[in-house]
Amino acid sequence: MQIDFASSRQSTLGVEWEVALVDRHTSDLRSVAEEVLAELNLRHGSLAIDEEHPHVKQELLLNTVEIVTGVCETVAQAKAQLHENLVAVREVTDPMDVDLYCAGSHPFAPPKLQPVTDKDRYAKMIDRTQWWGQQMVIYGVHVHVGLDSRAKALPIVDGLINYQAHFQALSASSPFWGGEDTGYASHRALMFQQLPTAGIPYHFPSWDQYESYVADMLHTGVIDDISEIRWDVRPVPRFGTVEMRISDGLSSLQDIGAIAALTQCLVDDMSTTLDNGGTIPVMPPWYRVENKWRAARYGMEAIIILNAAGDEMLVTEHLLLELVRLAPVAEKLGCSAELADVERIIKGGAGYQWQHKIASAHNGNLREVVKDNVRRMHLA
Repeated sequence: MQIDFASSRQSTLGVEWEVALVDRHTSDLRSVAEEVLAELNLRHGSLAIDEEHPHVKQELLLNTVEIVTGVCETVAQAKAQLHENLVAVREVTDPMDVDLYCAGSHPFAPPKLQPVTDKDRYAKMIDRTQWWGQQMVIYGVHVHVGLDSRAKALPIVDGLINYQAHFQALSASSPFWGGEDTGYASHRALMFQQLPTAGIPYHFPSWDQYESYVADMLHTGVIDDISEIRWDVRPVPRFGTVEMRISDGLSSLQDIGAIAALTQCLVDDMSTTLDNGGTIPVMPPWYRVENKWRAARYGMEAIIILNAAGDEMLVTEHLLLELVRLAPVAEKLGCSAELADVERIIKGGAGYQWQHKIASAHNGNLREVVKDNVRRMHLA
């Protein structure tokens, strides 16, 4: 099986932001995505009746819309596009008494009671995965970065997995699930990997081995389309990108910019290493799995494994070192301000820390957690 890799400009950028719809009065989820999308399409006069909005899409659950950018040159451009389309969505949802919310999970909504979008691929996924599939009340931020060569895709997937714990810690925002405190900074991280083709990607030494894997998955009916491989980091051949899907949902455009800048800088740096004849280290699979669990459990307080030798460091300390190392890359890409926002998250706290703080201040009232998140979305 031959999988072509689209032509793409190196280090161009695209961002996908999964946003939940919540009731303004109860803070519970509202399954009104179809009405929101229909009104958006009506307002977008250039669309034919059966066309989708170019920047606001359907998702698995009817309580969710996905805001996406086009191909962007800079993180600032991506943030501007996300803001513009967030405003467009809010113009529709405000009169409906619906607010916009984004975190790794909703803190108290019953997962199994959330209606699924009426599409064959979603119905098939739920039918196959049963209880686990019915639990996917989760939201994330995905960052695509363009690659100028197919040969770079798999090494850079491996390289980004070396930073899984860093992204997980910075974005972790799903400590509550179905009204309970899970004890994890990111419950989403461990929930999502229960789907058959989700989780940490396999290591493939060559593109033809990746092609063989995809062919096997299609032949045995595990997937019907390559997009159903939902790894934490994956190549996206039709776009010519590598997609970083690790991050929990983020309520702040500043935080999204920080995650996007860190992704773009790491990918560009790895691309330069490959152009210069270097290689990207591949962590042993047991360390990759352990790092993911540590970051999901402990968030910013995770002590992570750095390399095959088993050297360890507090994730935030390593992040600060990486910010210094990547500063020249950020300057070249025009995202120095956004990369600096990584340190702002470290100092100000990640989403799970804010959620715990708000819940504690309101005697465990998780509706206040949602309201605080909604206020943060309004700053976006």
